[in-house]
Amino acid sequence: MSAIDDRTLREAALRKSAESIAAQQRFFDESAERLVACARSMAAAFDAGGRLLTFGNGGSACDAQHAAVEFMHPIFVKRPALPAMALTTDGALLTAIGNDEDFALGFVKQLRMLGRAGDVALAISTSGKSANVLRALGAAREMGMVTVGFAGQGGAKMVAACDHCFVAPSYAIHRVQEVHTAILHVLWDLVHLARGEDDVL
Repeated sequence: MSAIDDRTLREAALRKSAESIAAQQRFFDESAERLVACARSMAAAFDAGGRLLTFGNGGSACDAQHAAVEFMHPIFVKRPALPAMALTTDGALLTAIGNDEDFALGFVKQLRMLGRAGDVALAISTSGKSANVLRALGAAREMGMVTVGFAGQGGAKMVAACDHCFVAPSYAIHRVQEVHTAILHVLWDLVHLARGEDDVL
């Protein structure tokens, strides 16, 4: 394998960053109104005493934890904390359920124990096809929770399973994850604005 020269690496960096920016811009151009609707729904849920429960696999599990932290521990003094928890953090519980029953039930069982009507379930899957994520969304709907999903292009199953589903316009996993991070930050901000808080950003 021959070494790649610096010029080629620089060109790759610029190309990939341009792809990421373009994907984000396309998403927000097409989905701003739907983000507003989702933010209002989530704000109403929080105002009524609801909580946010997040979940996903792999990198999406990290994004789910990121989402919970953003709401529970906002970095801006003027933004109040809102109740949120990630269902991806208990390795002992997830592996016990996977070993004793079925990996696809890991999030469902937690939702049924911890969730309640009026809560918000935020599911993240780059493919939109993860069995444990889709099962959990089904359970959340049965329980009367607001269902929100982040998926990648081709995630049609997840679109049908959510009240609000946001599909990153890419098949490339890294581009999808980059769009998901932007969606999370904007949605977090819009939820606070929809609750009547100051626009501090």
